[in-house]
Amino acid sequence: MKNIESKLVESRKYKPDDKFIASSNLSPTDLKKLNNLYKEDPDNFWSILGHKEIKWIKNFKSICTGDAPFYEWFRDGKLNVSENCIDRHINKNKNAIIHITEDNKKQIITYDNLYTLVNNFSYSLKNIGLKKGDRVIIYMPTIPESIIAMQSCARLGLIHSVVFAGFSSESLRNRINDCSAKVVITVDAFMRNGNIIQAKDIVDKAIEDENCPTIKKCIIYKNLGKKIDLKDNDLWWHEILPSESKIVDPEIMASEDPLFILYTSGSTGKPKGIVHSSAGYLLNCIITNKWVFDIKDDDIFWCTADIGWITGHSYVVYGPLATGSTILIYDGAPTFPKPDRFWDIIEKNNVSIFYTAPTAIRTLMKLGENLPDNYNLRSLRLLGTVGEPINPKAWIWYQVKIGNKKCPIVDTWWQTETGANIIAPIPGITHTTPGTCTKPLPGIEIGIVDEEGNDITEINQGGNLVIKNPWPSMLRGIWDDEERYIDTYWKKFNNRFYITGDTARKDENGNIWIMGRSDDVVNISGHRLGTMEIESAIVSHEYVAEAAVVSYKHEIKGEAIHAFVTLKNSFKNYNNTEFSIQLRDWVKEKIGSIAKPDRVSFSDSLPKTRSGKIMRRLLRNIARGEDISGDTSTLENENILVQLKNIL
Repeated sequence: MKNIESKLVESRKYKPDDKFIASSNLSPTDLKKLNNLYKEDPDNFWSILGHKEIKWIKNFKSICTGDAPFYEWFRDGKLNVSENCIDRHINKNKNAIIHITEDNKKQIITYDNLYTLVNNFSYSLKNIGLKKGDRVIIYMPTIPESIIAMQSCARLGLIHSVVFAGFSSESLRNRINDCSAKVVITVDAFMRNGNIIQAKDIVDKAIEDENCPTIKKCIIYKNLGKKIDLKDNDLWWHEILPSESKIVDPEIMASEDPLFILYTSGSTGKPKGIVHSSAGYLLNCIITNKWVFDIKDDDIFWCTADIGWITGHSYVVYGPLATGSTILIYDGAPTFPKPDRFWDIIEKNNVSIFYTAPTAIRTLMKLGENLPDNYNLRSLRLLGTVGEPINPKAWIWYQVKIGNKKCPIVDTWWQTETGANIIAPIPGITHTTPGTCTKPLPGIEIGIVDEEGNDITEINQGGNLVIKNPWPSMLRGIWDDEERYIDTYWKKFNNRFYITGDTARKDENGNIWIMGRSDDVVNISGHRLGTMEIESAIVSHEYVAEAAVVSYKHEIKGEAIHAFVTLKNSFKNYNNTEFSIQLRDWVKEKIGSIAKPDRVSFSDSLPKTRSGKIMRRLLRNIARGEDISGDTSTLENENILVQLKNIL
C-alpha cells in the first residue's frame, strides 16, 4: 500500500524567548548529555533518572527486563506513589491545590492539609475492609476530593479506575464489571454549564438489581448538598472519616504493582482497561513535568483536563504533585457563565503554566477572538496543547493572544497507553513550528513505517507511527485481556514495535507531524491523505471556527471527503451554498484538487465530549448513512447529532 501523502506546507519558526531560555530547567548542553547518555547506555540513562526522581522504600537493581510486549521496569524496587506525591512535600508551607468551582468559589489546600485529608480517607477505606489489590471506581467531577480518593487508593495499594463523570450508567456498569470493583466513590451531584448533574442517580442505575454483583459499598461525598436516596450499602464520606486525625503508613508496593486502570473511550464493544504500573508511570510523569513544562517551585500549573482522562491523571494528580508543584483545578465548563471564563481564572489566580486542548482553543476563538484582550495574562510563561494536533491558525492565535508572543508553546503528543508525553518541544531549547509536536523526548525512539514495518525515509511521506523501544510509563496491558493487548498494540508488526494507531510524517528538520488516526486516512483515487491536514486547511479560512473531515464510499473515487464545518459567530448568516464552493476552492489552493471535499455540511457545533474531543466516529456514521454506533453519553450536546443528520 502507498505511503500517506502530505500536501500541507508550514515554514514559520519561533525560537524561545531569551528570558525563558535564561531560566529554563534544561539547557542545550543538558539535552545533548541526556541524548548521548541514552544512546550509549539506555539502562544507565533510566537508572540515573529513577534513582534521582523517585523516593524508594527499597532501591531497584534491575532496569528493564522481559521481552516484547511484556516489559517490566525497576522490578525489584519498592515504593509508594502517594508517599512520593505528598509525604515528601509536607512541612514546606506550600500550596498543593487551588480549587475553583463553576459558581466561582475558591479553596486552597496546602500539602500539609492534603497529607491529613489523604491519611484520614485512607483510614476510612481501610476501615471498611478494602485491601491491597482491590479495585475502586471513582465517579466524580474534578474536585479536591477526587484527588484525595485517588491518592488514598495509591497509599493503600488499591487499584483505582476513574470513570469520567459524564459517562452513562451503562458505560459505568461495564467498567465496574470488567474490573470487578468492590467500591464506587461518587458525589451527590455536581454543576456543569449551570445545570445540576445527579451523579448518585447515575451510579444507582448502574448498580441496581445486582447488575454489579462485586460492589459492596458506595461512598458519597456531599458536594452540593442535594437530596439523594440512600441504599443499604451507601456510606456518606463525612460519616466514615475518623473523629480524630489518623496516620496511615503507606503500603509497600512493588514497582510493577498496578497503580490504576483507565478505560479508553469512544470505541464500540467492550471497554479497554489500560493498566499502568507504579514506578515506571511515576518516573515519566515527573521528568516530563520538569522537561516539557519547565515546572518550578513558584509556578501555578493549570491543566484543564478532567481527572477522568489520562491527562488529568498525569498532569493534574500525579506528575505535578510528585514534583511538589501547585496545581489549579476548575470543575466547570470553559464557556460558563461567559466565554471568557478561562481568561478570568488565569488573571485572578496568576496561572503561569496553562495546558489545554486544541478543540477548547478553537471554541474560545469562535466565541471571541479578542476577548483575551480584556484580561491581564502576563502571569503566563508557558502554554501547552494536548489531545490532538493543533492547526497553525489556532497555534498562532494562542501564541499571540494568550501568550503575548513570549510564551513557548509545547504541543505534546502522547496517549492513554503511553502514560506521559512522548513527543514534545523542550521549551527553552526547541525552535517550534505551528502544527508539529517536534521531536521525541530523550529516551524515546520513534519510527514511521510502511505497512510492512519498513522505515519510511522519504521526507514528508506519511506512515504508521510506532515506538521502537520500551519506556517506563508504557501500558502494562489491557485488564484481564492479554490477547486483545497483543492484537491491538503489537501483533501487526510481529511484536517489533508498539503500534500507536496514529499516522505521521517527518519533515526536513526532523520534526514529526501527526496526520491523524490510521483509520482516519482517506484513499482518494489512489492517493492516501491524512484528514488532519485537510482540516487544518479548512480552519485556516477566516470564516471557519472548526472542522472535522471523514470519508464516505464513492463509486468512482473509491472514497470521497465529507467536511463538517462550524463557522465563527460573525459569519453564521453567510450563504452556505456559495461558501461551500468557496471553501472547496480554498482547500484546492492550500493542498491541491485531490483534497477538495465532495460534500460540505455546516452546523452550529460538532459532536464533542465534555472534555472537548471531537467524536469523529459519529461523523463517519452520519456521512456514510449508518446508524450511530457506540456510547454517546459523553457528548456535550447530543442534539447536535439530529441537526447533522437533517442537513445531509
